[in-house]
Amino acid sequence: MVEFTGFPVAALDFYDDLEVDNTKSFWDAHKAVYDDAVRAPMVALTDALAPEFGEAKVFRPYRDVRFAKDKTPYKTHQGAFVAVAPATGWYVEVAAPGVRVGGGIYHAGGAQLGAIREAMADKRAGAVLQRILRDLERGGFELGGERLKTAPRGYEKDHPRIELLKMKSVLGSRKYGFEPFVHTAELLDKVRDDWRRLRPLVSWLAEHGEA
Repeated sequence: MVEFTGFPVAALDFYDDLEVDNTKSFWDAHKAVYDDAVRAPMVALTDALAPEFGEAKVFRPYRDVRFAKDKTPYKTHQGAFVAVAPATGWYVEVAAPGVRVGGGIYHAGGAQLGAIREAMADKRAGAVLQRILRDLERGGFELGGERLKTAPRGYEKDHPRIELLKMKSVLGSRKYGFEPFVHTAELLDKVRDDWRRLRPLVSWLAEHGEA
């Protein structure tokens, strides 16, 4: 296993340039930079985290443009995701703005969303999730996710946990940006520590999302 030593400055520069010139000619001319400065460190990082969190999916750099208005062929970030349940797990990404990490559920639908909402509505389980989210926010994480504008069908607008029930996805994230440590092996410790802090959220969603 290759040792993780951080993302080089060249990784961020690569995405700066790709945002300006998102073409096959640019990609072909700089693919070696992508392979060496972006993908290889991402694989090394996720390999180092795998014994504790599980194997990651390192996403392909190519966009699916079949039904998109934006026909630019390449993603302007490199992400990796460790799944513990459908659409539920931990995330890490490098892009022009730097590095960020996250965890939670990025898309829930049908029976999975219904089961999560039932748990949110439950007094005890819902209170646990509220406490988890409050602790994350106090710990410096940003909370986000897709939300309904009004109460979901079957729930009253004055439900005591209505703000939870409006959530269609639940995410906690932290941006490292251009901090010097993203270019060093210290980044591994930062990601590991934040994924551990996100574990209660990921575990709650995985447990209660079972239909």
